[in-house]
Amino acid sequence: MATTKGDRAPRRRVDARSTIERVTAAGRTVLGGGEASLEQIAAEAGVGIATLYRHFPNREAIVRAVLDDILETDLLPLLDGAVDTPHPRQTLQAIATRLLDLITEEKGLVTFASNFSDVAVDALQRFSESLHPLLLRAQQQGEVRGDLTEEDIPRFLVMAVAGLAIPGTAPSMRARFTALLFDSLNPASATPLPPLRPGEDDLHTAVGNIAYP
Repeated sequence: MATTKGDRAPRRRVDARSTIERVTAAGRTVLGGGEASLEQIAAEAGVGIATLYRHFPNREAIVRAVLDDILETDLLPLLDGAVDTPHPRQTLQAIATRLLDLITEEKGLVTFASNFSDVAVDALQRFSESLHPLLLRAQQQGEVRGDLTEEDIPRFLVMAVAGLAIPGTAPSMRARFTALLFDSLNPASATPLPPLRPGEDDLHTAVGNIAYP
């Protein structure tokens, strides 16, 4: 039986999805080894460089796909398992620590794209929406200060990534300062948070000039 246009369209979508998944997996593998090139990622994925560019037109697109894969594959399952946790703040800290570990394990990720911070903001803002119910529970149980808002979560995570996920940071250093960061969420004797002024709440602008070695 001859293949019709209607038959070919779903097949093309399946092939494209398969290619995207292979390139994303290859990105994690290659970037996990350190400095990398698009040609190395294409070779690891078993595709030509032209095919890679068809789905990932620049380095930023690779970084975005890898970050999304980290969040969806490694971190969202932790949230699913924390639905009934008796200590939501402890779970939030464990998830943040795991996020920093994963980004650092991808040794070449931070330096692969010149605007890594900007790409990371987008990914962390989407991920923060999933963290909001856990934050509310922590606040209701008196484990997290009540003046922390949903909009503060991505800023908090970006601050941690910017300071603690740079190449060469030791796991003990990340754990030490992640604990210090989360202690700042303790409601006991907390100083009221000053409000943000209009125009000062653009996270993209705030991190746009962060440079990594």
